[in-house]
Amino acid sequence: MFSAEVFGVFAVHGADVSPAFGPATANNTNYTTCFKKHALSSHSVVNTVRFPKASPATLCRCTVDSKTSVGGEVFSVTPSGKSDVDYLGESTKGDLNVKLEHLEAFGTDGNGALEGPIEEVARAEAIEAEDLLKDLGIPSPSSSRNSPRGIFCSRTLNLRSISAIGYDMDYTLVQYNVMAWEGRAYDYCMENLRNMGYPVDGLSFDPDLVIRGLVIDKERGNLVKADRFGYIKRAMHGTKMLSTRAVSEMYGRELVDLRKESRWEFLNTLFSVSEAVAYMQMVDRLDDGNIPADLGPLDYKGLYKAVGKALFWAHVEGRLKSEIMSKPEQFVEPDPELPLALLDQKEAGKKLLLITNSDYLYTDKMMRHSFNRFLPNDMGWRDLFDIVIVSARKPEFFQTSHPMYEVVTGEGLMKPCFKAKTGGLYSGGSAQMVENSLNIHGDEILYVGDHIYTDVSQSKVHLRWRTALVCRELEDEYNALIGSRIHRESLVELINQKEVLGDLFNQLRLALQRRSNDRPAQTLAATNMKDEDLTESMQKLLIVMQRLDEKIAPMLEADGELFNSRWGFMSRAGLWDKSHLMRQIEKYADIYTSRVSNFLYYTPFMYFRSQEQNLAHDLYSHLCSQSSY
Repeated sequence: MFSAEVFGVFAVHGADVSPAFGPATANNTNYTTCFKKHALSSHSVVNTVRFPKASPATLCRCTVDSKTSVGGEVFSVTPSGKSDVDYLGESTKGDLNVKLEHLEAFGTDGNGALEGPIEEVARAEAIEAEDLLKDLGIPSPSSSRNSPRGIFCSRTLNLRSISAIGYDMDYTLVQYNVMAWEGRAYDYCMENLRNMGYPVDGLSFDPDLVIRGLVIDKERGNLVKADRFGYIKRAMHGTKMLSTRAVSEMYGRELVDLRKESRWEFLNTLFSVSEAVAYMQMVDRLDDGNIPADLGPLDYKGLYKAVGKALFWAHVEGRLKSEIMSKPEQFVEPDPELPLALLDQKEAGKKLLLITNSDYLYTDKMMRHSFNRFLPNDMGWRDLFDIVIVSARKPEFFQTSHPMYEVVTGEGLMKPCFKAKTGGLYSGGSAQMVENSLNIHGDEILYVGDHIYTDVSQSKVHLRWRTALVCRELEDEYNALIGSRIHRESLVELINQKEVLGDLFNQLRLALQRRSNDRPAQTLAATNMKDEDLTESMQKLLIVMQRLDEKIAPMLEADGELFNSRWGFMSRAGLWDKSHLMRQIEKYADIYTSRVSNFLYYTPFMYFRSQEQNLAHDLYSHLCSQSSY
């Protein structure tokens, strides 16, 4: 194996380059790996020697050039102009390569010391690299993938080819305590509704009433959960869940169509929680006839507008944000790993951008609180970002061009400008201005946000930026899925039992049908079978299936209750299918994860590969191929 001391191990030809000492500094030399340039043996693997901490004179070191961020004497980075595409269609820009003059140790073509079947060589190298990581105390990359803190891939993404990473702030870089933040937003909303004449006494914030990904039906006063096709699987009117039969009767022929914004409101983000809770509770008040007549005739759609107006004024009046700015520790959940993840990205040569709809004063306060105490060497949050844009007015920021202003004082005073510069702080503008200022365009930019529409879909649709969705609930969802595994296995087994019995019953039913119409059954034996024997067998099967249904039904209702007792899993709609939310995530987010700090465990050089997408006929193809042997 071939390695260097630059923060640990580097693998050649575009492989992931992981920092051997995590967030530690370049001065950390507890272990040093040396590539032996001389006296190479004839073995298929180059000898690797690991030394304890020692003086530079005793070590054969690969030095780090601070300008190139890699071992400049041994390695080269594929530049944008010379990059190609790999077998998955991803750009090779940013891949790490061995310089030609250093290939002599491996033979003329670079393979002399790696003879033998490549599968065996790769297996041996992987084992040795894993052992080295273990010696260094670095978690195996695979341990991050299979955990609630994983980054999950919908579309293959090579981070090495990404030149700039843009971030939203609220619920992305700054994680809020939902109960605290949305609870206060709810309180201010209800106060405004009271001032408007609405009866709100006795109501309180219930965050378990809704989950992200549900859809408000403004015409019927319902909250619904749809599958990936738009068919509604669960529904709640006001705060009361509707039965499966009621859902079928009400929505049997209707699909959720998010393009019809006058009717359907998608709960894209955690900011939607307070609004949805307030609206569903007020639907109950409207149904009970408690809305005063002097407010005029109200339908469910008009009620939604009233709740939205009350919440809008809670934000516009500024009292909510002023309270949060005065006591950020009560609303913000600190994440010490987050600044370190961004530092890794910046030191790997990525341009970092902050693009938020929040104003400058609020942004500065939240970022100072969330970042500054965790940054090294008296760094401030501004030092992380090449460009900061506040009051961005997303999603219009990705669609059209607006005037841009430079923020020139700590109080937020601004002056007009026409081009963003590195290190600058701006208000407004457009994504196209950012691209032109950095001379980086399209899929060289990754944008990370928590809002499927405002952040993820619009940056992808209009600019072809790569996208990442932050969904904090994924950690609870992942743990709930693990905790429900035995329940789901038992449920699937029962359903499979019923399917087998049902297939047998259907064959007997068909035999009875044909015999009843004076036609022969499927076989001569079935045709000659006694009527009482046939009907008795059918009766037994029918009773067993009915008893199975009695056990299956409540288990289906309980599926997902570890995540939410009303709505089940966020990512599922029923036992078998994906939710409408999951379909949106797969369509617009190349990768998704629970928090930005999860990037810390994957390195800025990670190659995310999407999994094979299973099709309905895949299982049958597999079984047929097995039976042919």
